[in-house]
Amino acid sequence: MKPARPSKSPPLELPEVCISEDGGVRHLHLETPWIQGSMRIAKPIDLELEYVQRMMAWLLFVPPDDVPQLHAMQLGLGAAALTKFCYKRLGMRTTTIELNPQVVAACMRWFRLPANDERLQVLVADAELAVQDSDWHGTVDALQVDLYDDEAAAPVLDSPDFYAHCRQMLTAQGCMTVNLFGRTASFRRSLEHIAQAFGADAVWHFKPTREGNAIVLARRDSSEVSSALLRSRAEEIERRWKLPARLWPHALQAFATTGETA
Repeated sequence: MKPARPSKSPPLELPEVCISEDGGVRHLHLETPWIQGSMRIAKPIDLELEYVQRMMAWLLFVPPDDVPQLHAMQLGLGAAALTKFCYKRLGMRTTTIELNPQVVAACMRWFRLPANDERLQVLVADAELAVQDSDWHGTVDALQVDLYDDEAAAPVLDSPDFYAHCRQMLTAQGCMTVNLFGRTASFRRSLEHIAQAFGADAVWHFKPTREGNAIVLARRDSSEVSSALLRSRAEEIERRWKLPARLWPHALQAFATTGETA
């Protein structure tokens, strides 16, 4: 387990964390109405939001039996949904990089985030520097990137260089999933930056959810995976972990084939 080593001190002024509840669902906000993450109070480990469920689509590209031996990393904690799911439901070694210590504290108090242990590390650090740390290179099997500030206008980190560093973090069979807003002018630019770093043949994407979130997948290994294998794994994912995975193979679009935005 890599020791907790902060990348740098966080900025002096970070947005305050706010909590709201509606219909049995608890939401995390950063000083604005924008929802940064959610948890159904009665089912704290389940993934409540559709786009967060789709952030798990990397599971299509690995044998299900191998999952507990893999390493997941989240850039951006949000309401800790992905962190808890990977750590508790999938039994993975899990690392999270979060800039705002208030978010970590709120997740521990309000969103059932466990304390760090031999399999879980939540680090207060800067994701931009963390991805450049050579100690992480080639160690991450599932990299989940969801980096939005309180304005939620565009990803905070979104350059070809940033995505190239993300690619370096991945194992040979590793996959990155990124949350983007699919109905904004920045989506095409972000998609092209990811394709520039990973290669067009390695990039897939979903159409936006009702809320506008479009999930992009980028694999370090761009070799072709058969439709039959994807369907088979989707059925197994749904059976084991109760994710709506049977929809994913039909909804995923290969960037190299379509060349279109979501």
